[in-house]
Amino acid sequence: MSALGSFENKTQLKEEIACEKLAFAGMEIDASKRLVYRGEKEVNITFTEFEILHLLARNPGRVFSKEQIYDIVWKESYSGDYNIIMSHIRNIREKIEDNPSKPIYIQTVWGVGYRFNKNISSGL
Repeated sequence: MSALGSFENKTQLKEEIACEKLAFAGMEIDASKRLVYRGEKEVNITFTEFEILHLLARNPGRVFSKEQIYDIVWKESYSGDYNIIMSHIRNIREKIEDNPSKPIYIQTVWGVGYRFNKNISSGL
């Protein structure tokens, strides 16, 4: 491998690692360690909750339907009741929001689905 190739690989790795950390006002998501922090406090979050939160947070402002969330997170089409998505969103909000009934991070787009608030400033 050439010196240039080695440099390019290291640069790409640094960029990939940087993309694995998402920071917003009051919250940080570290994808490489699968950890979520509110301030300095680690949030206890399940595998599925992390997958949903990470999907929304890495696409701020983009609305995902319940069907899209299910298809992406579970990696299969779902033909049943989407209450499972609503239940996971509720659990995530209880863990990351100061007031889960008035969420700042994960917003409901009535009749469509959910999105991560694009107006929360990034800390990175």
